Amino acid sequence: MSEKKYSKDHEWIEIDNDIATIGITNHAQESLGDIVFVELPTIGKQVSSNDEVCVIESVKAASDIYTPIDGEIIEVNEKLNDNGALVNEDPENTAWIFKLKIKEPSQFNDLMTLSEYQEFLKTEEK
Repeated sequence: MSEKKYSKDHEWIEIDNDIATIGITNHAQESLGDIVFVELPTIGKQVSSNDEVCVIESVKAASDIYTPIDGEIIEVNEKLNDNGALVNEDPENTAWIFKLKIKEPSQFNDLMTLSEYQEFLKTEEK
C-alpha cells in the first residue's frame, strides 16, 4: 500500500509508481457540507504545484481544488459527474478527483503525513 500525504489546501495524494491520485480530505468535505457538483479538470492539462485545477460546489459554497504537485492530468473520476455526493460519502477513497502523471516525485516529500496533517488541523481551528 502506498503512503498518503496531505496538503495545507486539504487535498490528499497517494502515489503508485509515477501516478498520483488526488482528492479532498474528509475534513474538507465536512467543511463544505453537502456537495452538489464537481467540475472535473481537463485531461491532458499540465499543472504545477498549487495550481487551481477544478472546483467543488456544495450547498454552502464553491471551493477551488489545487494540485499538490506538478504533473499532467491523465484521468478524472467520471463517477463524480453524475454524483458529486460521493465526495461526502467516501472522500479519501472512491471519490478521488483526478490522477496525475508526476513530473517531480521529490515534491511528495514536502507534503504532510497523516499525523502532521492532524496537527495542522488543530492549529487551523484556533
